[in-house]
Amino acid sequence: MATPPDRRAIILDKAAELFARKGISATTVREIGDAAGILSGSIYHHFDSKDTIIDAIVSSYFDDMLAGYAEVLASDADASERLHGLVLTSLHCAAAHPHASELYQRDRNHLRETPRFAYVRDAVAEMRRTWLTVIEAGVAEGAFRTDIRPKILYPIIRDGLWRTVEWFRPSEAYDTDDLADDCFAFFRQALAVQVPAAAA
Repeated sequence: MATPPDRRAIILDKAAELFARKGISATTVREIGDAAGILSGSIYHHFDSKDTIIDAIVSSYFDDMLAGYAEVLASDADASERLHGLVLTSLHCAAAHPHASELYQRDRNHLRETPRFAYVRDAVAEMRRTWLTVIEAGVAEGAFRTDIRPKILYPIIRDGLWRTVEWFRPSEAYDTDDLADDCFAFFRQALAVQVPAAAA
């Protein structure tokens, strides 16, 4: 006997895709219903409002990201290895929640300014603290350069990783782990302590 489709999961998937493409304000419950192949009124059997749908999409994304970051911080690895762990976690989480990542990029101001989504602001702040902790530890260990402020490095790295969902499509020949390794190699080189060239 065939397993019946998970209507809630379908609604979330289609809604996330629409929010990422059109934005929160421009997406209606009717459009979500049409995309999910159900009447818009039936959506309310699963979610009591559009905000509840957004909440389910966004909260799972940030919960997974923060859980992964916490594991990285709890490890005994040095700063360079932790940096690799954060890159890997970020890319795998973005791949698992591609539309949630795009939704946040598009509507971050709306999410941060809406009281219901206050946890988004808190989650983003915690993510920032995590990255700064690792970068500053690398500076203290003598592994990372000191001439660029960590507060500047973080958003450059963050946006570079999060926006990969807009163009990266994993394949058997080159998957998310491969992308993470290459991104880490690039960031590690950029962060490496610069050794002055020997005088001629």
